[in-house]
Amino acid sequence: MGRGVVHARNLRRWIKNYLHSEKLPLHRYGTYHSSILEDEDFCQDIQLHLTEIAKKGYIRAQDIVDYVATEEVQKKLGTKARGIHVRTARRWLRKLNWRYRQKKKGMYIDGHEREDVVEYRDQFVERWKEYEKRFIIYDNDGKVLSTLTGFPVPQIGRFRLILVTHDESTFYANDRRKTQWINDNAKPIAERKGEGESLMVSEFLTSEWGRLTDGDEEARILFRAGKGRDGYFDSGDLLLQVDNAIDIFEGKTNGFATGLFLFDNAPSHQKRAPDALSARKMPKNLHATWRQHKDGPRMRTTIFGPQNTPQDLYFDDNHPTMPGWFKGMEVIIQERGLLPQDRVLNAQCVGFKCEPGKTDCCCRRILFTQPDFVNQKSHLEELITSRGHLCDFYPKYHCELNFIEQYWGAAKLIYRTSPKTSDMKEMEKNVKACLDGVPHVQIQRYANRAARFISAYGQGLTGPEAAWANRKYHGHRTLPPDMALKLKAEHEQK
Repeated sequence: MGRGVVHARNLRRWIKNYLHSEKLPLHRYGTYHSSILEDEDFCQDIQLHLTEIAKKGYIRAQDIVDYVATEEVQKKLGTKARGIHVRTARRWLRKLNWRYRQKKKGMYIDGHEREDVVEYRDQFVERWKEYEKRFIIYDNDGKVLSTLTGFPVPQIGRFRLILVTHDESTFYANDRRKTQWINDNAKPIAERKGEGESLMVSEFLTSEWGRLTDGDEEARILFRAGKGRDGYFDSGDLLLQVDNAIDIFEGKTNGFATGLFLFDNAPSHQKRAPDALSARKMPKNLHATWRQHKDGPRMRTTIFGPQNTPQDLYFDDNHPTMPGWFKGMEVIIQERGLLPQDRVLNAQCVGFKCEPGKTDCCCRRILFTQPDFVNQKSHLEELITSRGHLCDFYPKYHCELNFIEQYWGAAKLIYRTSPKTSDMKEMEKNVKACLDGVPHVQIQRYANRAARFISAYGQGLTGPEAAWANRKYHGHRTLPPDMALKLKAEHEQK
């Protein structure tokens, strides 16, 4: 008859029913079968139930089975009240537009809304509003959207600002697409184990020109990190690269603009110069040979007080009894007129865990709260400001504000579909081609996306709300205030 196993089973069942009841089965052709899911209220209730589960964890077909079996739902179904099988639940999930697949990655929000992070983010947004007045802004097609607002002031140097953002990323030799078109007759091919050799890229991008280059000179460096290779990329390497990047920037601009160099808020970027002010390791008493770092230089001379009084932290080399000795925290505090007369200060409280609100409980805490120690800049910021440019740092955990992150993603998408390489020389050439293959207009769109996030945070949106707003209004560079309020309300409903 050309029928399958299912039809044979049906014939057997029909024959058994006929022998038992002497009734022939009725055909169902033309009969309409309704579904409970056609009830919009019931369908919406299931969607809400699944959405709540998805917020906390994973959805299973069994969740629908359990939901339908609850007493409350059974009462709502009335005459249609019955349980369902897990296979039915899977069909319902498909009808409700749920699909079993790998979850797409969104924005990481670990530590995003931590109190100290939000406080720094708010400060960064305020600084950004001032920076933006000195930008030339481009739309998503690379056309000028707005020019500078304000006027040059001689005291602040070149008025026009150009944003130069920095980041590092690593490419791996065996990082290739896992999903691809494969012939049914193709045999398994032996693959290299592990990620393979790595190549780190440290890059500078601008929305004005894309990659920071000037003729044949480029700020990008490739670094083969690891033991037995180029070593490890540290703050010293970054300082050398930044110094070269400033040279390239100044050659490119020929003095018509100031660079705003932005970096991630990483510990290596916040490292201070060897002679920078720091009370962290200072001894309380006099010391003949103390240095902040072993075999390092003396800590620099500082100034304090409203009169900018200079203070050397070491005795003069011609001192009769203690030539070149470190003065110690107690003498430094005494010279500033901050040493209490009614009690003796310890070097620090136990574990340096001072009582909240105390600023004069120990020698170390007093120096920690002094303006010259508090305002000590990182080595990176000192280098950039000494060259006449601006330096700032993105808030922690806010990679969405650095548009170079999307540049890495675009370059690695090209890299994963590029031909495999057999040695490091070929890999370097391949990585460069992939990085150069990201169009300038695409980089400008990434910069506008980052600006939308900053605008959203400036209007009080949280991380998830800002991500929602960015997806919904990706054509805007900034969010109008009424739009931000509307989006906040919509996100809360979601």
